[in-house]
Amino acid sequence: MKPLLFFCLFCAGVIVVLTALRQFYIDPFSTLNGNIAWFLIQLLPLLVPLPAAIGGNFRSVFVLCLVSLLYFVHGVVTAFDPGMRWFSGGEIFFSLALCGSSALYVRRARELEAQTSA
Repeated sequence: MKPLLFFCLFCAGVIVVLTALRQFYIDPFSTLNGNIAWFLIQLLPLLVPLPAAIGGNFRSVFVLCLVSLLYFVHGVVTAFDPGMRWFSGGEIFFSLALCGSSALYVRRARELEAQTSA
């Protein structure tokens, strides 16, 4: 279970890095304050369940699964911009990897919980 949780957190970290690269270097706003504010707004859905998910709480990992779909949709929308294809492709890949690995983690955690309670 630990390698699967590590992979979930790795994918979440890559999404954070891709978002930061896009917001501050690839397609920034004219002001630094606007960049920071928009960056935090974009990452807020990911950062809220992350502390509990680091501890292995499977409900928070499930919320990460749901949140990853927001980044998938954002990646699909930005994939139509020719200058952003590689970044949006990375965002699509890692958001789907986060969704799949977190769903698998939640499934295994629930199975393990059902076995220990029975």
